[in-house]
Amino acid sequence: MSKLQRCWPSRRSIHCSKRLLATHSDSTHHSKASGDISSVFPSLQEGVTAQPLPARFAEVKKRLIEGHEEQVRESWHRLLAELRKETEIIKALGSNVIPEIAFKDMHNLEKRTKFRDELRERGIAVIRGVVPEREALGWKELLRRYIRDNPSTKGFPPENPAVYELYWSPSQVLARAHPNLLRTQAFLMSHWHSANKFAHISTSHPLSYADRLRIRRPGDTGFTLGPHVDSGSCERWEENGYGKGGVYNDIFQGNWEAYDPWESSCRLPVVSDLYNGAGGCSVFRMFQGWLSLSSTGAGEGTLMVNPLFGRATAYYLLRPFFRARKCRADVASAFLESSNWDLEDETSSALQGAVPSNCQELNDTLHPHLELESTMVPVPEVRPGDYVAWHCDRTPASDYPSGIGESQHLGRLTTDFVMKNIDTEAQQAMGLAKYDDARNGLQDRERQTLRRANEILGFC
Repeated sequence: MSKLQRCWPSRRSIHCSKRLLATHSDSTHHSKASGDISSVFPSLQEGVTAQPLPARFAEVKKRLIEGHEEQVRESWHRLLAELRKETEIIKALGSNVIPEIAFKDMHNLEKRTKFRDELRERGIAVIRGVVPEREALGWKELLRRYIRDNPSTKGFPPENPAVYELYWSPSQVLARAHPNLLRTQAFLMSHWHSANKFAHISTSHPLSYADRLRIRRPGDTGFTLGPHVDSGSCERWEENGYGKGGVYNDIFQGNWEAYDPWESSCRLPVVSDLYNGAGGCSVFRMFQGWLSLSSTGAGEGTLMVNPLFGRATAYYLLRPFFRARKCRADVASAFLESSNWDLEDETSSALQGAVPSNCQELNDTLHPHLELESTMVPVPEVRPGDYVAWHCDRTPASDYPSGIGESQHLGRLTTDFVMKNIDTEAQQAMGLAKYDDARNGLQDRERQTLRRANEILGFC
């Protein structure tokens, strides 16, 4: 199975645009260490054991729910009941719970409306036929030649790479520049909204965010990524992380049902990479996704996702505040019952699955009510040219560290070639061309955002 993996952020507010192109304005970030995909996952780091978090995290937890303890307790019990109900739905539907739409139907009102409702509920989607199959297969062959011609390319696992430290191969650049892909990204971004009408953000101008490449060889069972969430871990609970935008305030105040994962303005001030990890990312990515270059289905190394979406987010955020009264060995099947769980007697520093400078990992031991063995389902079978995308509170992908990377690789596309062979919209998405901030039809906040982007990119 071959996939081109990539993510894209939205156009951002002024200070967030600075973070995208340089460093956080709130912390001093130095050059990232060189690494591979294991840099993001503690579970892939051989010989590394997670250490208890510093005591300050107990204070962070206390402040988050202070004055709302009873509301949080009640909301937890409501959440567990909702998880049980939703888990049964997912068990029954399997992959059919994941919404799909054909690229050619994106502007069909009836199909688009149905897709919109399902996407907002599940946070994951398949868009069929974004790129013609023959073109996608051509990129796959070009990619194989590029890897063959550059044997020094790093990958993981080192002895039999499945994920390559490639971000700018000709195939990846051409895929990102494809007009159908850019239209698909803008279509998906349109499902976000902003509660702040003055927020400097545009959902009409996707940016290309370079990500790794995965090639899974037939029969390869040696590399898998467990359930996880990108864009920080501990930062989700910290005041100077996601707390800067109050992204999860409703959840921490005992009203998880009011949490809106599709509201964008609260995410603009967020600092999601407080610890400058080798695989950390400071960019607000509305979605992440990959473009398939081959046919692959369940059991063949495809993406597994958790369609619990917002409920799963509420669960892993509230989980650190609760403990089981009795362990599984003592109460067997009653272990998951709501009556067996209550707020911690003494607040601990534990943030289950969160390790500074890594992603948020989930597992059955730490997050038992998610029933991950049942609720992690494979995406429906994909063919070359199909696109899979997921909300930023959901599953895989990561930022790339520094180092020489591909700077010495043979067969790289030249700047001259790129500028002559991709259209203006694609050049803008890669930060290579000026946005038309005087164009008719732009909202004022879009115009200001594009104007500021042009200044940062040096086009003014």
